[in-house]
Amino acid sequence: MNGLDDGAGGDHAGDTDAHPGDGAGGRPARTATVRTRHDDPELVRDALAPDNTDSMDARVDDDAVVCSIERETTGGLQSTVDDYLVNLQVADRLVDRGAEHRHMAGETRDEERSRSRDRDRDADPTNRQTTDTDTTHQT
Repeated sequence: MNGLDDGAGGDHAGDTDAHPGDGAGGRPARTATVRTRHDDPELVRDALAPDNTDSMDARVDDDAVVCSIERETTGGLQSTVDDYLVNLQVADRLVDRGAEHRHMAGETRDEERSRSRDRDRDADPTNRQTTDTDTTHQT
């Protein structure tokens, strides 16, 4: 685990690596890479995607989500990393809760996907079958 170098001689502990890059206006950019392991890294990455900004690049590497963040200022980098870590905590909790729910319901992920596809198919009005029946009554 490397600290986050703020360029002013301070060292902030965390699961990040900092490297100088090429920022806007010729200033060195501040970068951090956050790597976290998960049981379902694709799902965690996808859960985080709506909150990611243009300064972030999240990818899956084996059992880990790896997010690289580049910002022009140390303060901006710190804010973005902080926001990402909060969002990561929430996403990880939601994925764990979903897995617990599926497990308690005795449903595997493949079964849940199949049920979801069936539900989507059934909701599609183009897939509905109708039967018209004429009924006459004799008296």
